[in-house]
Amino acid sequence: MRRFSRRDFLKAGGMALGSAAMARLLAACGLRPAPSLTPTTAPSAAPTAVPAIVETTSPTQVEAQPSAAPTTASYPDLAVARGGEPEVLVRRSIAALGGMSRFVSKGANVVIKPNICVAYHTYEYAATTNPWVVATLVKLCLEAGASSVKVMDFGFGGTQQAAYAISGIQEQVQAAGGAMVPMPAFKYLPTPIPGATRLKVANVFEDILKADTLINVPIAKVHSLSRLTLGLKNLMGVVLDREELHRYLSENLADLATLIRPQLTVVDAVRMMVSNGPTGGSLDDVKKLDTVIASPDIVAADSYGATLFGVRPAGLPAVRVAAERGLGRSDLENLRIEEIQV
Repeated sequence: MRRFSRRDFLKAGGMALGSAAMARLLAACGLRPAPSLTPTTAPSAAPTAVPAIVETTSPTQVEAQPSAAPTTASYPDLAVARGGEPEVLVRRSIAALGGMSRFVSKGANVVIKPNICVAYHTYEYAATTNPWVVATLVKLCLEAGASSVKVMDFGFGGTQQAAYAISGIQEQVQAAGGAMVPMPAFKYLPTPIPGATRLKVANVFEDILKADTLINVPIAKVHSLSRLTLGLKNLMGVVLDREELHRYLSENLADLATLIRPQLTVVDAVRMMVSNGPTGGSLDDVKKLDTVIASPDIVAADSYGATLFGVRPAGLPAVRVAAERGLGRSDLENLRIEEIQV
């Protein structure tokens, strides 16, 4: 694996006694220094910085002082894992970001929002998020101490119950200890969006609004209206009456993203739909890439996801508008990106 840019230096250091001062201290206690006793650090009256870059490929790392806690500046902006099974890809990419405990507190109520848009295709057709990607996120949340993990989406093709089952997500989520939750219309709440340019109010599913942690898990695929559907487009599955959003889609998605702010976005590119999206229907529409992208920045995740299709971030209007509004970053060349080859 490699990095696109340097992490912040770890800080370490401390006060050290000179050899003469140590000898006087031992003498005062009635002790004599052993003949081989030498100072563990060079005599210094001030802390010293260890100018080392932490590399995950190195077998040994520079250890920070016990009192030094990791900060978000220590983590990459985005992690990309390639070339392995879905569970390994998810675990490695989340670990690179600092682990799931960075996003999920003990006792938290977590909602995971995959793409389960239709009830007539299994996951092989890449219309829905990979079941093992979703299940691994459930496991990681529970391992971090979440009290509950709910998985939900409101699709448009067939019933929710059928979509949950046929996609394969229900089976894997339940096996991992999570719960599949239906999204009935009566649980959507009219919610104002302060500062919105067009979407002033949205009917948002109650559990989304009440979640301690929201994890957005889109599948990477093409879309007839938005060109691609990734993290920003996947947020449409939390609101009712989505047809109205398509008229000014990019602006409305940016408005929605100011209200719905996932703590983590994980883009499933294990199997991508590269034509006839968003529903597909032929295995010829699918490209197996065995890749997972993870970032706390939904705009950065979408920006990198676009490159998998040969599209620049500016080529996605929703990404461009969201970046202009300060909802995330699309300048990939300036982001710290960790690439992991499994």
